[in-house]
Amino acid sequence: MSALGALFSPRSAAGSTGTRSRILLGLVCAGYSVGAAVGWGSPRVAVFMGDFGLAAAALIAAVSCLLYARAVGGRLRPAWLLFSLSSLMAACGNAVWGWYEVILGVPVPAPSLADVFFLCFAPPAIVGLLVLAKRPVTRAGWICLGLDAWLIGGSLLTLAWSLALAHTAHLAGAEEANVAPAALSLAYPLLDIVLVSMVLALHFRRSGVNRSAVNTAIAALALTVLSDAVFTSPLLRSTYHSGQLLDAGWFAGSLLLAYAPWAARRAARAPGGAAPPRAVGSRPIAGSLAALTPYLAAAVCTLGILYNVVDGRRVDRVVIFTGCTVVLALVVRQGIMLLDNISLTQELAQKENHFRSLVQGSSDVIMIAAPDGTLRYVSPAAAGVYGRDAEDLVGAELSSIIHPEDLGRFVHEVRRFLAAPPHEEPTTRIECRFRSGAGDWLNVESTVNRHQGGLLLNSRDVTERVRLQAQLQHNAEHDPLTDLPNRALFTARVRQALGGRRASDPGTAVLFIDLDGFKQVNDTIGHQAGDELLIQAGRRLQDSVRAGDTAARLGGDEFAALIVGDGTRDQGAREYQVHEIAERLRLTLSQPYRIGPNEVRVAASIGVAFAEPAISPTDLMRNADLAMYRAKAGGKDRVELYAPQMQADVVRRSELAARLRSALRDGEFALLHQPVVHLASGSVAAVAAQARWRSAQGILFTPAEFLRVSGDDDRTAELGRWLLEEAVAQAADRARAGHPVAVSVRLPAARLLETGPPLGSIEALLTRHGLPSGALMIEVADSDPRISFDALEQRLVALRRLGVRIALDGFGSGFAAINALRRLPIDVLKLDRTLVEGVVESARLHKITSGLLRIAADLGLQSVADGVDVPEQVLALRAMGCTHGQGMAFSGPLDEYRLRRALVRGEFPVAGVPVPRPVMAGGSIPLLTGSHTETPVPPT
Repeated sequence: MSALGALFSPRSAAGSTGTRSRILLGLVCAGYSVGAAVGWGSPRVAVFMGDFGLAAAALIAAVSCLLYARAVGGRLRPAWLLFSLSSLMAACGNAVWGWYEVILGVPVPAPSLADVFFLCFAPPAIVGLLVLAKRPVTRAGWICLGLDAWLIGGSLLTLAWSLALAHTAHLAGAEEANVAPAALSLAYPLLDIVLVSMVLALHFRRSGVNRSAVNTAIAALALTVLSDAVFTSPLLRSTYHSGQLLDAGWFAGSLLLAYAPWAARRAARAPGGAAPPRAVGSRPIAGSLAALTPYLAAAVCTLGILYNVVDGRRVDRVVIFTGCTVVLALVVRQGIMLLDNISLTQELAQKENHFRSLVQGSSDVIMIAAPDGTLRYVSPAAAGVYGRDAEDLVGAELSSIIHPEDLGRFVHEVRRFLAAPPHEEPTTRIECRFRSGAGDWLNVESTVNRHQGGLLLNSRDVTERVRLQAQLQHNAEHDPLTDLPNRALFTARVRQALGGRRASDPGTAVLFIDLDGFKQVNDTIGHQAGDELLIQAGRRLQDSVRAGDTAARLGGDEFAALIVGDGTRDQGAREYQVHEIAERLRLTLSQPYRIGPNEVRVAASIGVAFAEPAISPTDLMRNADLAMYRAKAGGKDRVELYAPQMQADVVRRSELAARLRSALRDGEFALLHQPVVHLASGSVAAVAAQARWRSAQGILFTPAEFLRVSGDDDRTAELGRWLLEEAVAQAADRARAGHPVAVSVRLPAARLLETGPPLGSIEALLTRHGLPSGALMIEVADSDPRISFDALEQRLVALRRLGVRIALDGFGSGFAAINALRRLPIDVLKLDRTLVEGVVESARLHKITSGLLRIAADLGLQSVADGVDVPEQVLALRAMGCTHGQGMAFSGPLDEYRLRRALVRGEFPVAGVPVPRPVMAGGSIPLLTGSHTETPVPPT
């Protein structure tokens, strides 16, 4: 910002405010006035300050308006350029005046170049005022603006001519032979009259943009015109000399005009970017004065004429002509205003009808309340929305239809709204309940505006929306099947219980509940029955907890309960109480369920975790979940309390899962084969492929327990695919090397039903490696009750068509063994090792095993006994009719090198065979136990 801008700006670089700028301006003007009043101490200084001082002030105004016009744009920019030009003319006139009086020391001639500059002061200022004025939007508006200016100017001319101008013109014409002095004497007051007319006419038509700047500019020009009027009066004109007190008026007018544009900059920098709102009460006064302007002008003109008549002087022709034109302008203006009033009245009637139709036809209820809360107007829509006639509501208190519980909030919001500045908050929105004609409560949303000190309410019924929002909120926080709180709401309730005044209560507990056997219900009698069981279980759980507790369904067959602490400090008593509650829940949930014609039984495994200081809701729920899984692992249908060791077990399982992923990725698994021996001859009939994990110490371990601990189904599937592919590849290599022996691979039934590997790759593997289809046998486990026998039967039939032989693994231990024999295409029955281990010692197991072998013989199936470790078992099984055996009585799992050596020999010694055969040395790997049971998992 320039130096002048910094001087007149309300906030300079040093941080001075607009008030300080105005005080500085007032002090400068007051100092000049005091100097002029005392004569500046000497006549020469007085003349200098009266001429060049005024020139400097006018020059400052010119430069200030010019800088502001260059700094800002917009519609008002030409006005400030014209004010700059007007001030420049005044500065040049005063400078020429000073040239004569101060430099040359001679009186100023009349006329002179100074008069030319002074006369050029008014026209740019007049045009600048026109630019600042609010532009009329119609041609009639422009005509009325011109007529108003002439009414004011003509009235002032009549009055001024009657008082002084006629006498001045007569004296000037009598003293000089030419008309130049007379014209010059009349030019100053006439231009001042025009300027005053524009100031007065535009005062009530000024633009709303930069109002403070416009007001300041008008005040500056008015002060200048007033000083000119005093100067042109005959009484002062003859005695005036530079440096008098009259110069203070011109000086203050110039500085005020210099300050005017920076007052606009101050308004633009006001907080919020807008000028403060005008007082409402000032608008009617301004409008009244604007409407009375023509009549006041006509009255002034009439006074001028009456003055001449009362004084006894002859009425001047100028006065008569001016008065007639003023009256004619007034008549024309009134005619235009009458036509405009008629047009506006018609337009107002049309708009009133239009808005009346909108209000009466609107579905929203429009109400106007007085400042005391009394309803003054209610739109007809109230009958359809509230069920009450609008006439019944008019005159009633607004508080009488608002719900008592919402009244305080409504009043508080209204008071806050009315206390806020209107330009900052023109409207507000309040939602409350209104009483309907039927007596019930409606949810109503109202848009509230100010209206003549009261309120204007635009209200609509949002009851359905509120109900829908409540329903959506309920659905988002509750289980759709049982209507119990879901996991999100349950977590929020746990967080609430752990916070506030209950934060230090150690009696708060969370129960995690899992229904044992629920999947069998879905598989046996259908999912619809399972849903009904869940509904009944949720109802039982909800009825069993206390009023302050929370029962929830977390998903599937998992439920939870929050038992809020009662402030008991005896931890043992509290644990006993919660454990008793959990036992009661377990017994309740384990009662039979009546679902249609069926009576279904399920059990409940419950884990309990107590709140600890500073524990988070997530950790507390995790602890309860761990305790629940410990209850399931411990035999199900029981209650288990959380212990810190459970978390250590979880960490251990996570570490084992990570080690398994690393072992699969790094190729740490090895493939071993255990021979399957014909019990009658000792010949090797097949080999069973078994995977082993090679630890960092070089020891091989079985991964079965490892997989059970990790619970990683993806890794189990990946291991199964690797086992199948390696077994087929090595079997093909052995066949090409002259050892064509069948290989047996154990795969879970669930893996066989997968659309991807290994099922999708069995045929590809056989083709790629060139292994005859009859050289592969798949051992199927029947221990998973979720497997569909229909799908499994179709899959095994498809494998049989490829020539793959099917063995039923673990026969005698599963509940589905008989059903599998009846429906599945089985070639070989593989007796479970639990039968083989006790076949010699237990007569009961001996009979069971004998019966199973007779079934296999009757069905024409071959049999393989798993876990044959001692010769006595060989003798007993062979006597029962078992055809093949696998176990330590013959050989343990062998690597590829030792397996080929065994295949070269071709036979193993069998107890009771007449021709004994030597046992191959080094044919097995020493195990940690006396049988080929799975070795322990390496320590973590």
